[in-house]
Amino acid sequence: MYATPSLSTDMSAATHTAGRKVLIGLIGAGIQKSLSPAMHEQEAREHGLRLHYQLIDLDRTEGAGAQDLPTLLHAARVMGYAGCNVTYPCKQAVLPLLDELSDEARAMGAVNTVVIRDGRLIGHNTDGSGWARGFTRALPGADLSRVVLLGAGGAGAAIAHAALRLGVGELRIADPDPARLAQLVADVNALYGARAVAVSDLGLAMADATGLIHATPTGMDKLPGLPLDEALLRADLWVSEVVYFPLDTALLKAARAKGCRVSDGGGMAVGQAVGAFELFTGLVPDATRMEAHFRALVTAAKP
Repeated sequence: MYATPSLSTDMSAATHTAGRKVLIGLIGAGIQKSLSPAMHEQEAREHGLRLHYQLIDLDRTEGAGAQDLPTLLHAARVMGYAGCNVTYPCKQAVLPLLDELSDEARAMGAVNTVVIRDGRLIGHNTDGSGWARGFTRALPGADLSRVVLLGAGGAGAAIAHAALRLGVGELRIADPDPARLAQLVADVNALYGARAVAVSDLGLAMADATGLIHATPTGMDKLPGLPLDEALLRADLWVSEVVYFPLDTALLKAARAKGCRVSDGGGMAVGQAVGAFELFTGLVPDATRMEAHFRALVTAAKP
């Protein structure tokens, strides 16, 4: 899906981008440990590009939240940003503030990448393709017959589309917000046929599931814990995680202890960054190089 540039391509790109400067950022809550700045800035250096990636953490200002998005996006335009990534809790709240949506972002009802071009805010979503890239590499041949998806928010919506595109037979979606859950089920079924169902009894849904995808913030450093009762995990179940800080979440630890095959959140983190980097800069990043850098950063961050 993502091309790896040759040495000659890299040298040409570096010559073309010499002296060019790019300013981008990430808007979200509790993002101080994000590895996105390091990944984007290092890949930019490889292309001879001067890029600064600013964390815009809503948790750093008392009372700040998704309601501040209009001000932040206006400021980004004024300051000459090439764009911003957006994460929890802004992926859906940002939609009405944009001038244009890519087809994928419109279908998913969520945005994680806002490109600013000629003063216009254009929303994209690289979460779904990012998750699919990491999942297929970590769990080749995974049984996609009956899959449970925890979370119908921004990340969950993107993954629902990507999972059905990969060939999931039945996608069982669980979320504490009934309206959001019903909307996602209706949206994906309209596009892919009646292959998604809303889950009211998680235990029943998990009983004969072949896989579990976790797409909620539970397990992050700021929201530690398990997103479900670990007794629902079985050795014949594969588990895909989206949380990547920490990379080894409580869910993955419990899943490994049960004998499950697992995919950590690093694959999606790298995949979505690869897509966003190209949207922001117009340059094709080296996905293998970015993943190696990401894994090195995670290792270095361990206590």
